[in-house]
Amino acid sequence: MHFSWDDSRRAFGDAAQWFVRTVPLVGERWDRPGLGEWDVRALVGHTSRSFLTVESYLDRPASSIEISSPADYVRATRSVAAGPAVAERGREAGDALGADPTAAVAEIARRVLALIDTLDGSEWVTTLVGGMRLADYLPTRSFELAVHTADLATALGEPLDVPTTAATQALQIITDLAITDGLAGPLMLAATGRPGLPEGYSLV
Repeated sequence: MHFSWDDSRRAFGDAAQWFVRTVPLVGERWDRPGLGEWDVRALVGHTSRSFLTVESYLDRPASSIEISSPADYVRATRSVAAGPAVAERGREAGDALGADPTAAVAEIARRVLALIDTLDGSEWVTTLVGGMRLADYLPTRSFELAVHTADLATALGEPLDVPTTAATQALQIITDLAITDGLAGPLMLAATGRPGLPEGYSLV
């Protein structure tokens, strides 16, 4: 599964803007429960890393390609994502947003979106789990932005207005994971109004 660079840029941009629009709705509720052990500030901090890793990985060009698709990246990072280091990095990223997290998020997004506009997707980047083409890595950032902005909106009681472009890529990644992992059946039944997903069912 691969996406065109134009589609991926648009999905990333739309997901970024949804996140940037949602963060100001926090108001003073930064200590409110966000997701799991994260409060809202840590959730926003973790989500902001969807921008920051693009910058940092571009600074480390890969010498070879080990991960060839967005779904392969999500699959390869499952064990890392479940570890305590991710939770701690989220808290650290939230703290790093400083006294005005809303302004910090808007500036980070502006900077990275401007950077993406100068690229063509052929760049090789060194990710946490190996080398990738930027064109294959960027949809994973749209996926993260879409899912975690939905988490944030849920924590704040706001509508889940996922942009169509970002939802399309995120759901295609989820579908790819479900099919290749042999877990499509329960997802298909739940999505068509049958009884809910089995306890513990997750594709990430």
